[in-house]
Amino acid sequence: MLAAAGCVRPSSPGMTRAFASTGGRLPIGFSTLGCPTWDWLQALDFAAAHGYSGIELRGIKDTMDLPKAAEFQPERLAQTQRELKYRGLVITDLGASTNLHETAADKGPAGMAEARGFIDLASRIGVPYVRVFGNKFTEGVPREQTLEIIARNLHSLGEYARERNVLVLLETHGDFTDSPTILELMKRADSKGAAVLWDAHHTFVLGKESPETSVRELGAYIKHTHLKDSVPAAVDRRYVLTGTGEVPVRRQVEALARAQYKGFYSFEWEKRWHPEIEEPAVAFAQFATVVSSYLRDAGVRSA
Repeated sequence: MLAAAGCVRPSSPGMTRAFASTGGRLPIGFSTLGCPTWDWLQALDFAAAHGYSGIELRGIKDTMDLPKAAEFQPERLAQTQRELKYRGLVITDLGASTNLHETAADKGPAGMAEARGFIDLASRIGVPYVRVFGNKFTEGVPREQTLEIIARNLHSLGEYARERNVLVLLETHGDFTDSPTILELMKRADSKGAAVLWDAHHTFVLGKESPETSVRELGAYIKHTHLKDSVPAAVDRRYVLTGTGEVPVRRQVEALARAQYKGFYSFEWEKRWHPEIEEPAVAFAQFATVVSSYLRDAGVRSA
């Protein structure tokens, strides 16, 4: 499965065995951003019971700094691996909070150190990807300078990750949601250790791109995805259950399938940031049903 995802992992005692089988399930996952009050086993049990084959880690309860999570400490790691294997699950990626545009002395170096810590953890436990953000154009800083800062930081992290058999993924997020800008950053970064996490919601809503355009332009770089649906609201957007809003999630899935994408279709339900939206038990179950049907119709089979 890891080879199919585009990143062959080194031998890692225990963890590679945990990645050996997802029981023929479809390549769907969800981010723990959507279940901020669930503990580790709650998330794993729900995923396995509803046909998921992957879990994307963006915090475990109140622990957002994943290298500090109890589940990944040396004395606990073997048990964590057994818990994943028993349920036929894999960890698809780790979500760091690093913003590559930061230059402030109290933020830039700290963010890069955080990302390297996540990469080290991913390498140690056999996870192929770590997500980071480009994030923002800084007021008063020329566009060209911001792009150069982000690209330089992405190159640095990409090379660090590549040496550890990990890829660092730049998410289409914040001010960087259109394909031309993302492609420019990837070319400037010029690292085989860097690729793209396609947040398909953001390229459609913020980048004003069709799914077909985004996949055509970014497809060679896309290693992981975030899927979610929304409708306009008084301020920004309101997230809604998959297939009930304005975001063409089915077309996004179909575009990826036509492009022979081999990674996960991951549900990013932003419950941690938007506590008013549906509870994870409702949203996760509904996504599994709806997106599984999209995948089958598109000819996608097991992970």
